Amino acid sequence: MRKLSAIVAALLLGACALAAELPDSLYVGVRDGHVQGIALDRAKGCMYFSFTSSFIKTDLSGNIIGTINRIQGHLGAMTLGPDGRVYASLECKDDEIGKGIADRLGIENLSHDQAVFYVAIIDVDRIDRPGMDPEKDGVMTTVCIREAVKDYAGSTYGCTGIDGITFAPAIGSRCKKLFLYVAYGIRGDNSRTDNDNQVILCYDIKDWKRKYETPVVFGTVPTNGPEKPLHKYFIHTGNTTWGVQNMAYDAATGRIFLAVYKGKKPQYPNYPLFCFDVDQKPVKACPKGLSVKQEMLRLSSDGLLDESTGVRGWNFKWGSTGLCPLGDGLWYISENHKDKATGIQSCTARLYRWTGEGSKPFVPRQHETTDH
Repeated sequence: MRKLSAIVAALLLGACALAAELPDSLYVGVRDGHVQGIALDRAKGCMYFSFTSSFIKTDLSGNIIGTINRIQGHLGAMTLGPDGRVYASLECKDDEIGKGIADRLGIENLSHDQAVFYVAIIDVDRIDRPGMDPEKDGVMTTVCIREAVKDYAGSTYGCTGIDGITFAPAIGSRCKKLFLYVAYGIRGDNSRTDNDNQVILCYDIKDWKRKYETPVVFGTVPTNGPEKPLHKYFIHTGNTTWGVQNMAYDAATGRIFLAVYKGKKPQYPNYPLFCFDVDQKPVKACPKGLSVKQEMLRLSSDGLLDESTGVRGWNFKWGSTGLCPLGDGLWYISENHKDKATGIQSCTARLYRWTGEGSKPFVPRQHETTDH
């Protein structure tokens, strides 16, 4: 018994030591674009940031190791894959951001019918200097999310593209294998009723490298990718402004978290943070505002409850520009800022601890007092 207690104590001390090695915050600032997502490779001591049309790799002191500056499209949320590469949402479409990027790259802007959405896969181990090029340096491949392209073309479910992305176990299964989940951007339109649900696609990526990954060639928009997802889940949150901005699976709670820009429909609580349990069984039902049965998920039983709609969530200021759970109750969460005097847009990736409390779900680690 004493030996077991000693082992447990050693493990706890080891976990505390690992946490102590993590900085309370990391800062990165740029002049073009605002922060869209963050990811951490704890083992390699690297943090990754996406800033609309650039990708930044730093060490855990915030020193820049390398960048990709010439990205054709809107680089969004990110997640570290099980293969050590970073997976990020990438939108190439006919909006103001797309036009600005096309002008900078000197390529033709896309029409609505040409819009394409990808998972960009970034070989972060090869990023070793600033100013790397995804085409010339071969540090990025793409896989087209064809289901989102189809729904965007028809504005189905209010789809405006994709953004939130994470790896998580199979929903409703004991299988420990990790699958890729990709969330839609959803139009914030108060006149519609078909846009009150989040839409999340599930993919098995085991054959992606062999079958679908495509090198970047500027001016082209390939459509290599799976025809259909394994699953297409709907979860009722009420309408949000541009859908799930960041999505993250937290192994400590067994939940997938959704960070959004708050919606504007007055009948909903319009929380900026939601989550759901991955061990739940999906049910076939008609989502609110739709007439066809889909695979439905329900929100977790924690958080603030809105009695009139049954929607649960949290009022937490940050997360829409980056969520990164570490699996042990600690999270790096992006705090975005724009300096009006200099025009510099920045991300402070701050270390938080999850509490789950309705009024304060996260607290900054540096505000805690511990005995470690």
